[in-house]
Formats: sequence, C-alpha cells, structure tokens
Amino acid sequence: MALKQTLQAAAVRETLRYVARNPGENIGRIFSLLRPFVRVPEQRAAFDQIEAQWRNPDYNWRRMTERAFSQLSPVVMEKFVTNFLVNAAFVGVPKRAEAEEKLQCNVPWAILMDPTSDCNLHCKGCWAEEYQRGSHLSLEELDSIIQQGKELGVYFYLYSGGEPLLRAADIITLAKKHSDCVFCAFTNATLVTPELAKGLAEVGNVMLAISVEGFDDANDFRRGRGSYAHVSRAMDLLREAGAPFGFSACYHHYNTEAVASETFVDAMIEKGCFFGWFFTYMPLGRHAHPDFLVTPEQRKLMYDRVRDYRGRKDIFLLDFWNDGEYSNGCIAGGRRYLHINAHGDVEPCAFIHYSNVNIRDVSLVEALRSPLFMQYRQRQPFNSNHLRPCPLLDNPDQLVAMVKESGAYSTQRRDNEDVEALAGKCFAAAERWASTADEIWNSRKEQQEAKAVS
Repeated sequence: MALKQTLQAAAVRETLRYVARNPGENIGRIFSLLRPFVRVPEQRAAFDQIEAQWRNPDYNWRRMTERAFSQLSPVVMEKFVTNFLVNAAFVGVPKRAEAEEKLQCNVPWAILMDPTSDCNLHCKGCWAEEYQRGSHLSLEELDSIIQQGKELGVYFYLYSGGEPLLRAADIITLAKKHSDCVFCAFTNATLVTPELAKGLAEVGNVMLAISVEGFDDANDFRRGRGSYAHVSRAMDLLREAGAPFGFSACYHHYNTEAVASETFVDAMIEKGCFFGWFFTYMPLGRHAHPDFLVTPEQRKLMYDRVRDYRGRKDIFLLDFWNDGEYSNGCIAGGRRYLHINAHGDVEPCAFIHYSNVNIRDVSLVEALRSPLFMQYRQRQPFNSNHLRPCPLLDNPDQLVAMVKESGAYSTQRRDNEDVEALAGKCFAAAERWASTADEIWNSRKEQQEAKAVS
C-alpha cells in the first residue's frame, strides 16, 4: 500500500508539473490521471459529462482550474488532487458504502469538529454562543476521530467552533500527520498572519472558509466593527502566499440581498476565493434573533442566484439548505456529515444541538449507531420535496419527534433549550417557505418530464 501511494503521488506531481507549463493546453491530462479512480457508475457519468464540458475554454470550472494553477502553491494543487479528488471524492466512496452495509448505519463523507468553543468575536445570534465556553477537544481526541474516520473511508474533515484558528498549531500538526486527508476550517480570519498563510501553503491540505456576510456595513452589522477589514486583509495574505481559501456566508433577513449580489460574488473571486458556502440563519438558543430568519422571497432569491452563478462564475458555490435537490434531502445524521462539538457531544448537524452520546465515551461507530442517528437514518428524507430538507427549519415536527423518540439531551449547556421551544421558532417560517418551495419543485419536475419526452 505504501509503495502504491508513493507511485500515485509521483504520478500526480509529474502530471501537475506538465499541466502547469501550459494549463490552457494541457489541463485535459488531469482527467486521464483521475479516470482509473472513478469506479462508481453514478460518478463515472458525472465525470464523463464534466470532461466533455472541459473542452470548452470558456467553461467556468475550467477557468477556475486555470486560475488555481496561477494562484495556488504546487503543494496545494498536489494535495487537492490526491486528497480531495482521489481519496475523498473517489476512493472513499465505495469504502464507506461497504462500511454502511456491514454496520447498518450511516457513514459520513465529512466530519465537522470543534477544536474549541472559545472565540474572540461575539456575533449577534451566533449558534456557537450557546455552547459552554472553555471547552476543547484535545489534540489526541481530534487525532483519534480522524483515525477512526479514515478506517471507515472518511478523508474530509472540517473545523468550526468557536474560532478554530485559536488552535492553528494543532490543526497544522494534524494536517501533517494525516497527509492523505483534506481539512477545512471555518474562521473569522482575525488570526490569519503572514506566517500562518505561508504555513498553510506549505502543508497544502488545509483550506480556510472565511466567514463574511457582505461588504463593510452588511458584514459588520452582526460580526462587529472592523470585521470586514480583517476578512479583506486575510484573503490578501492567503492569496499572496498561495494558500487555498473560500468564503462562508450566513444569509439572513438583513443581508440576503447583499450576499446574493453579483457584485459580492465577483469581489470574492477577485480576492482569490475558490469556493463559497451559503448558510441561512437558524434561531438557536436564548440569544437567538427570530427576526433574522429569511423570508420565502429571500430564500428563493438565493436559490435562483446560486444556480445562475454556477453556470457563469469561476467559483464553486454551495447553498447548505437550497441544495437538497442534489443530495436527495438532508445530509446530516451521518448521511453525508456529522458534528462533534468542543465538549465531545456527537450531534447530527452543527445546527441541531441534541445528542445521545459523547465521543469521549464511545467510538465513532457507536455514535453513528446511537438512537438519534438511527432516527435520522430511518426518517431521511424528511420531505419528498428536497427543497424542504431540514428537520428543523423546514419540518420542525420531525426534529421534535426524533429527539423525543431517542431521548436525546440538549448540548447547549448554557440554556439546555427544549426541542419544542426551538421548533416553535421555526413553524411559521417552515409554513411560509413550503408553498414557495412546492411551487419551485413542481415546476422543475414538469420541466424535467417535458425534456424527457422531447
């Protein structure tokens, strides 16, 4: 196995060196390199489609790849191909499927962990504020989670918090030890220094997802005065160092139009972002702001804009809630990912603060087979309309039933929020979105059926 990995790494390096000499002419060689790893039929069909589109020099993902060769360090490019495309996207898929069949439980594609609950900002309505401050997962605990995950075929790990870069040294240490994995840290960017940017470019397999919610006023409204300036400076440092990064934007009632704008997305590309993750506001805990919940019109605006930009912009965009149609509903509960908070509680989702087990007491497999996770497995998808995927924001009665049935406890040690109280803040929003989502869903189905007939 070691020899095979060494030869594979050498082949990747040589191919990428060849492509880098003239990306526009040689970029097709990457597909020849990756094709042997594409073994799942569904992946093969998508792979063939993307390869065909790649022949068009104006294809936006081709432009993004050419930009990557000019902006990112060679180590970053090598790690992205070997760790993300080969290990996480291809090799890990059949391995996880085999584990799911054997264990009869969900096995995730990615694991989100909180190295610390501490943070140097106090953003309005932050869901992480509801966790007990001063909690940490030790370096040994984080290492153990990653090792257990790799045995199941999981090669993608994310960090949130709190502010994960308070543990930047440990994140780099883990990235070096687990050099076959890819890591991504959600950060407010205040702790990005020239030295850290250089270190990320050198290690190659750690990306930063920088939290930003629009330009100066829209961003600083929630995140504090001067926050956008930190974001801008951090992006400049990372771009100049050749380190990989993107943005993470929470859209809410007061900033949706700002982050949905073409001007904002273009600015993020200009700054050097290669991806953008959109999340919508969730009213968690005693400090929640229910008025921050988006309207149906705003959520539809995000739906329309993201799909438009995907076809034109050289950046990879995701919308955590509105992309349920691509993932066949909710991805939480280990179906595609799970969350382990800084206290060790294993949660179905970063936005679902309930659990049956703590990673300090059980193995990762035991957590995946715990009552709440099995409730997710039995009930997913939570709605036949995959534009209404979430068991809280879109189907709050589902979350109430799962928590009650599994006997899960609240992981918000500051207030131990009752699930019925939490769901009560979402019923009206779910009902308002339902009619809009059903209209979009039915319209798309009609279009697809008409296309199939023609």
